[in-house]
Amino acid sequence: MKYKYFFIFIMFVFTQNLSADDGYDLWLKYKKIDDSQKIEKYRSTINYLAVIGESDTCKAVRLELKRGLNGLLGNEAIIESTLTKSGAILVGTPANCETIKKLNYPELNNLGNVGYLIKTAGLDRKIFIVIAANNDIGLLYGSFAFLRLLQAGQDISDLNIVSKPKIEYRLLNHWDNLNGSIERGYAGKSLWKWDQLPEKTDTRYLDYARANASIGINGAVLNNVNANPKILTTEYLKKVAALADVFRPYGIKVFLSVNFASPVSSDLNTADPLNPQVKKWWKDKAAEIYTIIPDFGGFLVKANSEGMPGPQDYNRSHADGANMLAQALAPYKGIVMWRAFVYNADVDPDRAKRAYLEFVPLDGKFNSNVFIQAKNGPIDFQPREPVSPLFGAMPKTPLMLELQITQEYLGHSTHLVYLAPMWKEYLDFDMYSKGKDSTLASIIDGSVDNYQMTGIAGVANTGNDRNWCGHFFAQANWFAFGRLAWDHTLKAEQIADDWIRMSLSNDDKTLKTVKSMMMDSWQACVNYMTPLGLHHIMQADFHYGPGPGYSKASRSDWNSVYYHRADANGLGFDRSSTGSNAAAQYSGHWRQIFNDINSCPEKYLLWFYHVSWDYKMKSGQTLWNQLCLNYYMGTDYVNKMFNQWQSLENDIDPEIFMHVKAKLEKQKQDSENWRNSCLDYFKNFSKKDIIHTEK
Repeated sequence: MKYKYFFIFIMFVFTQNLSADDGYDLWLKYKKIDDSQKIEKYRSTINYLAVIGESDTCKAVRLELKRGLNGLLGNEAIIESTLTKSGAILVGTPANCETIKKLNYPELNNLGNVGYLIKTAGLDRKIFIVIAANNDIGLLYGSFAFLRLLQAGQDISDLNIVSKPKIEYRLLNHWDNLNGSIERGYAGKSLWKWDQLPEKTDTRYLDYARANASIGINGAVLNNVNANPKILTTEYLKKVAALADVFRPYGIKVFLSVNFASPVSSDLNTADPLNPQVKKWWKDKAAEIYTIIPDFGGFLVKANSEGMPGPQDYNRSHADGANMLAQALAPYKGIVMWRAFVYNADVDPDRAKRAYLEFVPLDGKFNSNVFIQAKNGPIDFQPREPVSPLFGAMPKTPLMLELQITQEYLGHSTHLVYLAPMWKEYLDFDMYSKGKDSTLASIIDGSVDNYQMTGIAGVANTGNDRNWCGHFFAQANWFAFGRLAWDHTLKAEQIADDWIRMSLSNDDKTLKTVKSMMMDSWQACVNYMTPLGLHHIMQADFHYGPGPGYSKASRSDWNSVYYHRADANGLGFDRSSTGSNAAAQYSGHWRQIFNDINSCPEKYLLWFYHVSWDYKMKSGQTLWNQLCLNYYMGTDYVNKMFNQWQSLENDIDPEIFMHVKAKLEKQKQDSENWRNSCLDYFKNFSKKDIIHTEK
């Protein structure tokens, strides 16, 4: 289907107005501002819209601004014009707009291809607002940012905004399977209707692209890292191309997860990366891909992990495997994202150490278009972990940070857990890899080690549920990931503020109450699930509820008891120098802190130490008493969130209110189950009474 048919259809959809809010429009609702004085003030500044350019992206910009402005200010409030007039919004580049060229903004020299500026301008006795960039995609990002200002009720009388992304590759990783299921997906089936593609493209794909562009996401890995080789067949590449066509005007490239043994599933009897026939197979496949999808982004690879094939099957290294794929993609400027999620008891019995041991010796041996994609922590997206020691330990190899937006270990799409505070804790963590100010953020954005390419990925939480994410509040995590991927210096509170104003209300009471619920929801989840450094004690396989006593798995590190090691003497995994010595993988600064129980932060205590039940905590409580108190603090906070939400019944759209209320009722039950199950289990070892302060 040609772009014009998409845009004709979207213009029709844009005019529709449903009375109830089912969450489909995400943070792009553009509902009319309910403050008449503010509308009049905006209208005094905005009367005309002039978007210069006729590319597909400029058409998208024009449609989005018309939809947003007419929705926020009242239908047909804005007159489209090709002239620069007082009270106009002028959108263009110096290359296509003589007025912007005349204004001669020096900031554009430092904005690259996708940065933008939004300024109040004066020229020839005319006052207008300029959204300028060097590239049409920058205009799109700037237009979304301008609409965000209006949605949040900001003053636009004297604008001077200059913005560009701090990280180059800002991707969603979809763990979607070709049969329509989603691994770790909690919001329905896959968005991608493979059986209908390429002939029919769902209009939802365009809304997906709009949502991602509005927060600066510029790439999507479409399929599960446990990849089916079928995705690389010509039949499926044509389906992928249809999605790429929809996404392209919104600055989004498509990427694919690939199975390392794909040549074997085709016509070869080996996938050895040093075999000439295997190399040729991948080069030929890359040539075919780029013939069908000229701007294809590259490959994501899970190899020699959890049964997935990889180069080690042929006694080759991760570098051998990644470089073979990188060579095939290099002529087309494609990249390889090679995941560091590996664990092998033959390398080290402590799973937390294994990625470091396998990858650090290979630093500098990867081709220049290879990322090593590492999770934020050394285990597996736990409610809280220390930062992975890989970051800062591979200065010659670009590291891409992998976060998980979908709440695999944090209550799925049932629990309200705002993840921006968690991600900020990681991003702001100073690794001290080159002295002070070597934060995780400054490592992945290339500031510390001068990486030639930079990247961040988030495992998506989307599905075909009407509200996209299963839980209305889970939309905030998608939104927050994109905002932080663009600018990791943003504060979690600021992002929450924007999301609430765009998604719920600008009302002061609603804003204050909802932000209060969100900001401590992650810490509450940590408290009622895995306080004080406990980890991976969830139910086996689906990781939803508590399973601290699980010990039936075929391998030790798939058992809960492996991680908490509760016994009559105490609780926790000793990773100090007296145990597995995982603490030694950190820089000297943190090695010293983590290797001393007196200086180890208590939020990581049971991660690094097996601690006596009677150990005295900084609060003056024993470990056992503090554990009890934390579990109860977690459930108390969920009760508080429920009551806060109840207080907003008359202030929130009824459909959203009832949806969230039902989720919070279940979260209350679940949090109490977590608390009671864990404390009852650990009590068998501590032989102590459970203390609590339940309210």
